[in-house]
Amino acid sequence: MNKKLAAALAGAAVTLLAATGCSDDNGAEVQKWAGSLCDRIQPELQKRDQANLAISEATTEKDPRKVQEADARAFGEISEAYTAMSKAVNKVGAPPVDDGKNTHGGAVTELQQVAGAYADLQKQVEDLDVKDQAAFAEGLRELAGEADKISKSGDEALNKLQAGEVGQALAEQEGCQKSKAKPSQKA
Repeated sequence: MNKKLAAALAGAAVTLLAATGCSDDNGAEVQKWAGSLCDRIQPELQKRDQANLAISEATTEKDPRKVQEADARAFGEISEAYTAMSKAVNKVGAPPVDDGKNTHGGAVTELQQVAGAYADLQKQVEDLDVKDQAAFAEGLRELAGEADKISKSGDEALNKLQAGEVGQALAEQEGCQKSKAKPSQKA
């Protein structure tokens, strides 16, 4: 579940860049736009990656209450990160490319939808009955299935991003390069 979640989240963050193209004339503008966006979303990407790591670490936990708490907290943090990314994309504005305005609006909407989906996952994990181990485990499996759906959407967005000058400009920005979540320190 966690690898797919990470892929979905990475893809959703840059959906607004899908299906855009640039000419050499506005390459500097595209670089400036990409830098501004990446600088704003980098802290949120790190927050998201840390939350995904917490979900992964919780899989070794034996106490269902602790698993529930860790997953709920992580889903909430991921939702908050996507809400902040949506706001950042909205603030940066449309990329200086053909159809940038439509692409921008679509990205903001998708980021908001991803944030909402993770808020919903948070509520669902909080509602699971930890007293019934079998029901709890089945509930977690169902949530993993929902997370898989989010992942597929993110994968598609990421694949679209791989082409074009806007994608290249983003890839060159330090703030948009994949962050490396570090394992949490347990006392």
